Amino acid sequence: MVDEGTRKTLSSIPLLQTKAGPRDKELWTTRLKEEYQALIKIPITYPTTAPELALPGLDGKTAKMYRGGKICLTDHFKPLWARNVPRFGIAHAMALGLGPWLAVEIPELIERGVVTYQEKSEEVK
Repeated sequence: MVDEGTRKTLSSIPLLQTKAGPRDKELWTTRLKEEYQALIKIPITYPTTAPELALPGLDGKTAKMYRGGKICLTDHFKPLWARNVPRFGIAHAMALGLGPWLAVEIPELIERGVVTYQEKSEEVK
């Protein structure tokens, strides 16, 4: 069924309680808060400190990553975050932290053969 590592990861993600969509106005805000809490573990220092972004599937495949698949944002993104507190949020972390990191690292991982690119037409059905 599910291996122990997956079970442990899944148990650390809170289950959502609010059944709502964008048309549900007040409940939608509650649902979004639950979604955000499930997507990231908000440290006590958030938003003063930038959230850590992790890609566990790439753990150990690049030097620009810490244990557990946390990507290295120390040199470039964290100083930018610190200058823009509290105006920056999760979308900024994705666009200005994760996006540039992926743009640099993924082509290099593909070039080294660590990650392979597969066209949609080549996917096994």
